[in-house]
Amino acid sequence: MISLLRHRSAFLVSVAAVIAVISSGCEHTPPKADSPGTRRGPPPSVISKTPEATVPPAGRETHWDALPGWASDDLGAAWPAFRESCRAIGRKPVWATVCATAAALPDTLSDQEARQFFERYLVPRQAAANDGSVQGLVTGYYEPLIVGSRTKSPETPWPILAPPADMGRKGAPYLTRAELEKRRAEGRLPARVLLWAADRIDLFFLQVQGSGQVELPDGSRVRVGFAEHNGHPYRSIGRWLIDRGELAAHQASMQGIRQWAQRNPHRVDEMLNSNPRYVFFRELPAGEGGPIGALGVPLHAERSIAVDPAYVPLGTPVFLSTTWPLSDRPLNRLVMAQDTGSAIKGAVRADFFWGFGDEAGEQAGKMRQQGRMWILWPKSN
Repeated sequence: MISLLRHRSAFLVSVAAVIAVISSGCEHTPPKADSPGTRRGPPPSVISKTPEATVPPAGRETHWDALPGWASDDLGAAWPAFRESCRAIGRKPVWATVCATAAALPDTLSDQEARQFFERYLVPRQAAANDGSVQGLVTGYYEPLIVGSRTKSPETPWPILAPPADMGRKGAPYLTRAELEKRRAEGRLPARVLLWAADRIDLFFLQVQGSGQVELPDGSRVRVGFAEHNGHPYRSIGRWLIDRGELAAHQASMQGIRQWAQRNPHRVDEMLNSNPRYVFFRELPAGEGGPIGALGVPLHAERSIAVDPAYVPLGTPVFLSTTWPLSDRPLNRLVMAQDTGSAIKGAVRADFFWGFGDEAGEQAGKMRQQGRMWILWPKSN
């Protein structure tokens, strides 16, 4: 939520990444990395390590007509993502009957058929913060595409690293970004290089998102996902630029940060090293689906979110009512809680997965909206 620095994960950071890159910042961890955008979380095994949810999550049970836009959403478009969730949660007693019933149905359903299913087997419960507030922050993240190579060259000089063998205990502080960059410059890389990137800013945002794809010179693509980070806190480079008067808050988007770097090439090291966290990757199997989120299943564009699993159990369907980036246009969607992110904290907090590529990145980078959430939970009878 594709969870550590974007998670997400998809391993994945959020773009809150971008915007959070801006102001607060975080990433997505595996199974959206960490994020603002790092939507992104735990490894695919996280679901098996999460305490069994035997009672409904906190929240007031309500009626379907209380959900803004429920009647107009295309629920058939959410059905494949729900079936993916059931792959991970179907053995949990509370979901066993619902998911077994879903498995017996076709892979695709019409809006009406999906609506009948959800309204027959589930009930909405409105999420609320500890202070009773039902409004919360909704950011966005995505899966980026960057240019790279299997071999180092003048065109691709920036290493995408696997976890170093000498990191020691998982989570213990390792070398900072600045220390790792110093070793790189000295030719003393501490870890195996998976791939080489053409652009260091692209590589940084790949780390923020927590997962992505690398296009090789022959046109083929390799997917990489979050494997580990160096144990240091995430610091937003957007916030660093704002605090120093380099950019105004409204300029501290992914695009604004890139433009600043182009104008100030001699200060790029200073900017990037202000964030001591460094993300290491692993190569993932090629596939047509989305990146793998913290739930351990592929994320679906505009139908998956990263959440705080302390409040929203992973795999759960969630009805999200928010607005499109930088507008008041309603964005009401049935989505699945399939990822986590280091900046995704609280009962009413979501990181919306926009999908793959530049267009998704544009939306994710602008998204910092208010929203409400309803957890759809199996009926007790």
